[in-house]
Amino acid sequence: MKTQRLYKHVADKLLSTIETGNYPVGARLPAERELALEFNVSRPTIREAMIALEIAGKVEVRKGSGVYVIDDHGEAGRMLELDIGPFELTQARILIESEAAGLAATMISETELAQLESIVQAMIAENEGENTGELADKDFHLLIASATRNSAIASIVEDLWNMRESSALTRTMYDTVRMTGVRPAIDEHWAIYNALKDGNAEGARQAMRDHLSRVIETMLMATEIEAVQEAKRKVSKNHGRFMEALKKI
Repeated sequence: MKTQRLYKHVADKLLSTIETGNYPVGARLPAERELALEFNVSRPTIREAMIALEIAGKVEVRKGSGVYVIDDHGEAGRMLELDIGPFELTQARILIESEAAGLAATMISETELAQLESIVQAMIAENEGENTGELADKDFHLLIASATRNSAIASIVEDLWNMRESSALTRTMYDTVRMTGVRPAIDEHWAIYNALKDGNAEGARQAMRDHLSRVIETMLMATEIEAVQEAKRKVSKNHGRFMEALKKI
């Protein structure tokens, strides 16, 4: 029996609440922290649910303001059964690709190391260019998986990347991250490369784990609505104090 994804469960519950009129068009949904407590889930799960609702045309995420219910355009706005979410996917990548890097460190050839170095250089060029794709990043990770000499591992890693590219939810998350100016971190890829070059299995394993953990942190920061709100509140508060001080001069 297929288990319903947690974010989908939350999104369906919120959708039901919206459609019963508890949150009419124009209403602002409760803060992320409140929803996480209400549904007893993590804030990343709430964030995935919000993206799912946005893709379905039910809400609009307004940076610095919150998440608002928008006008539903009939069947086009119905909830979709979306694929795996970006946080769940990246957690799986941490587990699998970290171990793959450790194994690759004991198996990788000089030819593959040279290819890996060229891929990092291509990644630098992609970061500096106008192309927002991450083809070199994908090549980097797939080559490491191939270097394990284990076809099952290589196939699993490729499947994870295919999931990332085919999931509307995950694509939307990564598009949001890229719109904030974030690109693949070159220094982290060099750290992985250097550990592989040295044949340091534990170093490669940890470098890959650190890199993919930072990917999760980046997704959280790039989609943080409340952090932007708090910054705006502080600016507004300071501005108010400044204006009051001017009146006393």
